[in-house]
Amino acid sequence: MRIATRLTERLEIRHPIVLAPMAFTSGGILAKAVSDAGGLGLIGGGYGDETFLKTAFRDAGNTRVGAGFITWSLARNPALLDLVLDHHPAAVMLSFGDPAPFADAIGAAGSTLICQCQTLDHVRAALDCGAQIVVAQGGEAGGHGAIRGTLNFVPEVADHLAAHAPDTLLLAAGGIADGRGLAASLMLGADGVLVGTRFWAAAESLAPEGHRQAAIPAGGDDTVKTATVDIVRQKDWPKDFSIRVKRNAFTDRWDGNETGLSTAVEAEAARYQAALEAGDADNSAPICGEAIGLIRSVDPAAAIVEGMVADASACLGTRFVVQE
Repeated sequence: MRIATRLTERLEIRHPIVLAPMAFTSGGILAKAVSDAGGLGLIGGGYGDETFLKTAFRDAGNTRVGAGFITWSLARNPALLDLVLDHHPAAVMLSFGDPAPFADAIGAAGSTLICQCQTLDHVRAALDCGAQIVVAQGGEAGGHGAIRGTLNFVPEVADHLAAHAPDTLLLAAGGIADGRGLAASLMLGADGVLVGTRFWAAAESLAPEGHRQAAIPAGGDDTVKTATVDIVRQKDWPKDFSIRVKRNAFTDRWDGNETGLSTAVEAEAARYQAALEAGDADNSAPICGEAIGLIRSVDPAAAIVEGMVADASACLGTRFVVQE
């Protein structure tokens, strides 16, 4: 069986499941696995590493995938968009910044423009630059985001699109890790889902194994939004976005003492990087969302897609479900 929506028709995929382009996590092997399973894999362009992008597209081979960028970082090295477009991506997703400077090039290349949004003002800006797909990202999501809740933000965006841009498709994001979340998102008016944390814990993920194993027994209550991780990594993020990670010894030590961390950042950055390279989940941050409370094991991406589709189909009955 498959789940058919406007998204599956538009992107020519079997299931309305898109891999979030997570920085340092969504490489070519994971993107390929999600696409091969019937969804669409997006490579994480992140902060803009040319070597990473070249390796990721090589690893994806001839599989149809897309890519995503942190938009404010892409603006510092816009040539990386050309590198990606040379690979004829199915879609390019822009998040956390003004998409307008890049929209025309993406459209001219024949790729679908996806804009991730955290407020209705972001949605309006995405529509103004011709986004074909909008992502309504709730604050439950791992990594960077804002404060809106997925359950209320998705239908509000769905209503706005229905009134002002009915041909624009909608993806729900934030806290979606199983078939229940997929089914609920479709019932809220989304055309599909953008999934991060569940694929962060996939076998093909580039996230450190120690991070994934530490998150599996944890619950959503064990995550925290914090400025400390960006301070120690010396990433100058816009103040409207904070990062959600698994709470650990590092965040307990420095959350609330950001000034002290900034003062000691040179030494702490070295310690953090060493811990990250060692997969030390206590002294470097597992970047995941509240959905860790729904994850019980590290599984292949194909099994994750298949399980989501089967469970969502059971929830949806005959609605959206196509027997083959």
